[in-house]
Amino acid sequence: MTEKAKRDTPEQEDFRRYCREWLATNVPKPPNFKPLKSGAEVATEEHLAYYLAWQRSAYNAGLVGCDYPTEYGGGGRTRCQLVANQEMLLAKTPIFPGVIGLGMAAPTIYFHAAEELKRRLLPKLLSGEELWCQGFSEPGAGSDLASVQTFAERKGDKWLINGHKIWTSTAQFATWMILLARTDRSDKYNGLTYFVVPIKSELGKSVTVRPLIKITGETGFNEELFDGLEIDDALRLDDVGKGWQVAMTTLAHERGAGSLTTPMSGGQGSEEKRDTSIAGFPLLKLAQQCTRNNKPADQDPVISDKVMQMLVRQVGIKQHRRLRGVSGLAEYQRFALQDKLLSTEYVQDAAAVALEIEGPSGTLSNFDKHAPDNGKWPLAYLSSFGSTIAAGTSEIQRNILGERVLDLAKSK
Repeated sequence: MTEKAKRDTPEQEDFRRYCREWLATNVPKPPNFKPLKSGAEVATEEHLAYYLAWQRSAYNAGLVGCDYPTEYGGGGRTRCQLVANQEMLLAKTPIFPGVIGLGMAAPTIYFHAAEELKRRLLPKLLSGEELWCQGFSEPGAGSDLASVQTFAERKGDKWLINGHKIWTSTAQFATWMILLARTDRSDKYNGLTYFVVPIKSELGKSVTVRPLIKITGETGFNEELFDGLEIDDALRLDDVGKGWQVAMTTLAHERGAGSLTTPMSGGQGSEEKRDTSIAGFPLLKLAQQCTRNNKPADQDPVISDKVMQMLVRQVGIKQHRRLRGVSGLAEYQRFALQDKLLSTEYVQDAAAVALEIEGPSGTLSNFDKHAPDNGKWPLAYLSSFGSTIAAGTSEIQRNILGERVLDLAKSK
């Protein structure tokens, strides 16, 4: 029995047993393409079909939305989503494509939407029948989220939306978007209101979705233009002018600090994922395989020292994550904020060390057959910058920790 299983409540123990039995015979075969590491990487209809089929299967079995009330399509359980997540990771299941919906839209709707809207949206969100995207960032408003200028003008019981959103994952497949819009230009924070808006049904009419090409050559991010999108007031979450407070619920769950556990799958391809996320030992192996001055790179004292520094940081991050499991500490927001800050910067630094180990070969792409480690380190390094920016830049994370955890003076 694992340490996690030893801490289970009777309900969790029974549910863990059920999850293992179901997963033993229901994990799908690997796809014909390279397995994806995140729902944000879904880029083709083939990707979408494979991963949606898995999410629907897991939902129908009760492994998605476990902790949501049954009237909203959930399982009505207590703290069982974490158990399902653990068992799916062990079973090396595929990822879920509805990551934005499951991790951000669902808890926001649950805590802030009207009763009728919860019943309408949450079941199809949890099952994957309807996919979601997030409309927060704009060309002039990223880390300073309260500066968004996409405007929603009230017209009786309707709203007319005009504006521009950017850096939106999977918008090309989304049925809905969670949208933060300005409703009062005279008040930065209290002039924001939060909506859920249709995307797919309005494409080619009042909504345009255009792909953005990342530095890696991949797609996945998009920009959206709203040109007179008309929606009902029933699609507003919470009161007019309360958008900033609602957005804090979204961001808390995006950063892993929310009160509802996000349904997460994705053990499939996990060995490769671990190789670049907690990268100490793979770096050591890479240094043994690569050469420097006709000797293994791990014999270079500079390289050896840098690899050891990454190993020390690796141990620190793992210990930090163990502390999150201590019930008396788990409620503190700081653990999620610290983990996001530490882990994303660690991945970036580890990838930089890997490129230094590889030397000139580190310039070869993952499409080059001569690239060491199949070219994953250049790709990991380029991709790492998005991780340190998403859900609030590293600078934003430090500001939040300083102000809300350490009680330091608010920066001007």
